[in-house]
Amino acid sequence: MMAKVEKSEGVGILAWHPDRLARNSIDGGRIIYAVDTRKIVSLHFPTFWFEPTPQGLFMLQVAFGQSKYYSDNLAENIKRGFRQKLRRGEWLNLAPFGYQNNPLKHNIEPHPTEARIVKLMFEEYAKGTYGYESLAQFLADLGVVSKNRTPLAKFSIKRILTNRAYLGFIKHKGEWFDGKFEPILSPALFEAVQKVLRTKERPRKRKIKHDFPFTGLFRCAECGSMISAQWATGKSGNRYRYYRCSKKRGRCSQPYIQEVELARQIKARLQTISLCDEYTDWMLNKVKEWEREETSSSQSEVQNLSENIKAAEAKIEKLVSTYLDGDIPKEIYLKKKDEILLASAVLKQRKKDFENGRKKWVEPLREWILDTKQADFLAKSDNFHEIKSFAQKIRTNPLVRNKSARFSFSAPFIFAAKRRRILRSAAATRPRGAILSNEEVSICGEGGTRTHKPVSRQQFSKLSG
Repeated sequence: MMAKVEKSEGVGILAWHPDRLARNSIDGGRIIYAVDTRKIVSLHFPTFWFEPTPQGLFMLQVAFGQSKYYSDNLAENIKRGFRQKLRRGEWLNLAPFGYQNNPLKHNIEPHPTEARIVKLMFEEYAKGTYGYESLAQFLADLGVVSKNRTPLAKFSIKRILTNRAYLGFIKHKGEWFDGKFEPILSPALFEAVQKVLRTKERPRKRKIKHDFPFTGLFRCAECGSMISAQWATGKSGNRYRYYRCSKKRGRCSQPYIQEVELARQIKARLQTISLCDEYTDWMLNKVKEWEREETSSSQSEVQNLSENIKAAEAKIEKLVSTYLDGDIPKEIYLKKKDEILLASAVLKQRKKDFENGRKKWVEPLREWILDTKQADFLAKSDNFHEIKSFAQKIRTNPLVRNKSARFSFSAPFIFAAKRRRILRSAAATRPRGAILSNEEVSICGEGGTRTHKPVSRQQFSKLSG
């Protein structure tokens, strides 16, 4: 707060304290020069009063020097506080989206709802089906908008998708440091999103974009060329999508097949490996039961991971010391440090998985069960793009011959097809609404009668292989 008093010779200035008037040498020098040139005739403070005399100018310079010392010392104390917080792995300022500040711990922690939105956002973008605008609208539907209640800008979306804070890192002056707070994302998911971002930075240019959902899925059984698509107009004027051999390898006699018929054949094939919710829910619960039993992980593996993490931390300390000694340039230092930090994050994620008792077979097995559940849903769906994406995931050797589409399944889905046929006959004898019979339990997993050989945990866990 400051006021000025007009005088005939110049200007008189009233201020609370000299350090509020000038906190750097440039401003202080300008004020002293203004006093020398009689542009300022007096300076009044609550406890000081300077006149344009040699003694007054000397005291003014002393006051300004003290102000600059206070400002410089305050800046150094703030920097020192930042360095201490970085050593302790504490967040430096306001928490980013997905986290919340915890005043008691002087750090940040995942927000109960925003952290789940961040993870879902990364999972959806990793699929490659979203752009910045569509992802912003996806977040807006979940209530994540800007201050103006509009969808987030493209820059904001990209900043979230590239923020390493979700891996447990802290950025300060262009350098990343290891934080002591819980990460929201796994390194694998974060890297998958970065790969999609790099791919979309150089998109392929196409003059015309057609919506042919099943292109790139099948090959011609006669000549081995890919199956392409085109529009055709019927006698009634309606337009239809047809699929045919692209004939890139020479002449081919294979006929056209209409998209509706091709979709019907694919859905019929998916139906053969589908399991209804009643069975998949039972199997998912059984997997959860087995997962809870795996409470004790391999101690030797955890010990090795802990030693590797400590070795990575020692490498960072050695790298910092080398950089401070001036033995390596800053560019090499930052590059090597980022590599070690990312490798350390992967090790910590693996250690966390082992400590939580998550074996490598659990997630693939759960994914296989969910795939059989998804097959049942898509067999009744008309979303051709989702059907194609799922078919690409589970099919092998896809061919089309004489308007007939066929493809094989991997071993886990062949197992599902065999069990499905048996389950249909077993379910027919069970009263409606009753729980699974012993025979159905035997077919789904373990126990039950000897009519069908039960599947042990080890056999069940190998289905995803």
